[in-house]
Amino acid sequence: MTQPRQEVLQKLTPVLTKRWLSPDAWQIGVYEQLDGYRAIRKALDVHPDDLIQLIKDSGLRGRGGAGFPTGLKWGFIPQGDGKPHYLVINADEGEPGTCKDLPLMTYDPHSLVEGAIIASYAIRANRAFIYIRGEAVHAARRLRNAVQEAYAKGYLGKNILGSGFDLDLVVHSGAGAYICGEETALLDSLEGFRGQPRLRPPFPAIAGLYASPTVVNNVGTIASVPYIVLGGADWWKSMGTEKSSGPMIYSLSGRVVNPGQYECGLGITLRELIELAGGMQPGHNLKFWTPGGSSTPLLTAEHIDTPMDFEGVAAAGSILGTTAMQIFSDQDCPVYNTWRWLEFYHHESCGKCTPCREGNYWMVRTYRRILAGHGTVKDLDTLQDTADNIFGRSFCGLGDGAATPVVSTLKWFRDDYLGYIEGRTAPRLSEKSLVGAH
Repeated sequence: MTQPRQEVLQKLTPVLTKRWLSPDAWQIGVYEQLDGYRAIRKALDVHPDDLIQLIKDSGLRGRGGAGFPTGLKWGFIPQGDGKPHYLVINADEGEPGTCKDLPLMTYDPHSLVEGAIIASYAIRANRAFIYIRGEAVHAARRLRNAVQEAYAKGYLGKNILGSGFDLDLVVHSGAGAYICGEETALLDSLEGFRGQPRLRPPFPAIAGLYASPTVVNNVGTIASVPYIVLGGADWWKSMGTEKSSGPMIYSLSGRVVNPGQYECGLGITLRELIELAGGMQPGHNLKFWTPGGSSTPLLTAEHIDTPMDFEGVAAAGSILGTTAMQIFSDQDCPVYNTWRWLEFYHHESCGKCTPCREGNYWMVRTYRRILAGHGTVKDLDTLQDTADNIFGRSFCGLGDGAATPVVSTLKWFRDDYLGYIEGRTAPRLSEKSLVGAH
């Protein structure tokens, strides 16, 4: 195994991950010994508007995929409107390849609780919710235990630390629907309805949970807040780039020697991240990869030096997304992998929007036909046309996410499709997979 160079090791900036290896860091006593709950004391001594300005000044952008400026989102909440305000934390991590929030909640749940307290105080919310994916049982247990410990210590409940601020925090487990990772579908699910995206406007900042002003933020976004309060905006901006500030947890999986979580300043390149992960597995050469999960356009080996920040990845023709970097080699098939992703999106589509519901249904069957050796060149035009008709025509991003790998693999790897169609590549699927595929 190749050892990373010293200068590449210096790219690691453990901030959100710094407590993960500390014994029993999920317990409140250990958390407090490691600077835990210092930030809320500092935050509760200042005006909420000053906290919002601090987050704006830090340049913190959403860690859930869109990269929207967090302070700006908090500032959208109308004040003095006489309505209750809510904070909702999106912990429904379900994007294929994405796995950064789960260890954060498992090994350092109090950082999320503390961030929720500060964020709620800033937006004047007296009730907050953490909506966690149903399959994340262990992480949910850790979170619920952390919330109970925080109540017992006076960090939650009435008159927190004598400040006059009240906050109740609820951990809610979903039922395992990927669509509930979309913020408005999450709100519907939290209200007890079937998880389906809402038409916007109105946006959640005006009419969110229970038709009241609501901030919906990702786990990583909220967990970053205590560090910014303690370290300051300039310290946070000292990491990352001018427009993409702070550290980011990059999740590397696939054909690398040491898959896992690597927290570095935004702007590090894929080449450096692969080196941090011990390089490519022996006998494997990089062929294609996802910068932010399966719903982001694939990039190729030609993009290995792309800066992994919001602007750099966009300039390369993709989206930073959740920084779930799935690494594939010359021994992996982009056609087969796209089919696997499409099976997921087809299964997880809520069915509300016709283009997404019907388009994914038919694209899955077309891929099965191609991979079974019965495809035609016309099928490629059909896939492109179907993807084009899905893209931008759904209430939420699931349709776009499903169409994205289809469009990008047709762009970069058309010859791999033709290999199955022309008989140069052995079929990957059996005849049984074609039942109902015509």
